[in-house]
Amino acid sequence: MTQDCSYNELYALQVLDDSMEPEFPVKAVIVIEPSQVCASGAYVIINVEGERLFRQLIRDDSGQQKVVPLNPQYPTIALTETNHKIEGVIVQRNIRRKVKHYKPYEENSHLAS
Repeated sequence: MTQDCSYNELYALQVLDDSMEPEFPVKAVIVIEPSQVCASGAYVIINVEGERLFRQLIRDDSGQQKVVPLNPQYPTIALTETNHKIEGVIVQRNIRRKVKHYKPYEENSHLAS
């Protein structure tokens, strides 16, 4: 752990592919809060087997987790028996100055305002 709190600072990334369209189109800017926890339905930056992905995290009633792209042309990945770590949660999206906020710690966060 570092002496400062920079590890908790929000940071922004630009979406580079269409895996999360239509909610997050190419060139949208997403704001990430570093966190390893979130509610089911939250949009996350997650490292799965050494690959960094932007996906929606879904937990079923049995506790099984998967990461799901919004674009069905990309595969869903079950997280059972994988080496994975949530790196951050998406708290905001900006598309040409139109801002939308998300609540990654509440169920159904994808329905946020």
